[in-house]
Amino acid sequence: MEAPAAQGPAEPAPAVEITVTSPEQMRELGRRLAKLLRAGDLVMLSGELGAGKTTLTRGLGEGLGVRGAVTSPTFVIARVHPSLGDGPPLVHVDAYRLSGGLDEMEDLDLDVSLPDSVIVVEWGEGKVEELTEDRLRVRIDRAVGDTTDEVRHVTVTGLGERWATADVSVLAG
Repeated sequence: MEAPAAQGPAEPAPAVEITVTSPEQMRELGRRLAKLLRAGDLVMLSGELGAGKTTLTRGLGEGLGVRGAVTSPTFVIARVHPSLGDGPPLVHVDAYRLSGGLDEMEDLDLDVSLPDSVIVVEWGEGKVEELTEDRLRVRIDRAVGDTTDEVRHVTVTGLGERWATADVSVLAG
């Protein structure tokens, strides 16, 4: 009897693209995204400085009903926001100042926190992918030619089995 063929990383689910025109809309997007999340989810946020990653995470915290003001953890690297109800805690990580990959991130024990928490990592690309094949990638880009500096294009892509059947299109509405 032949052994089953090894499976590589899952193909990404179709990406959802959303245009956001204000910080309040970015927070609202975070609140909508929170409804899709559960303990064990990893969300990787990318985008230039000032793109809205922390604003989106603030909305996630509101949607998850966690304790404490969600602010940028740039200098502390990670903050844990316990749930005020029966939902999972939010672990908010800013990997901007971390130069290494998962080796440097291991000191944060994210692999221990992941099963029971929602982990959001700003600047996580190339650093936390080894935690799980199942992750949500959120890319925030400033609109070219935007004179108000408010318009953002957000691309949400689910990776892995967890997101293969999740309806992330609800984020666009």
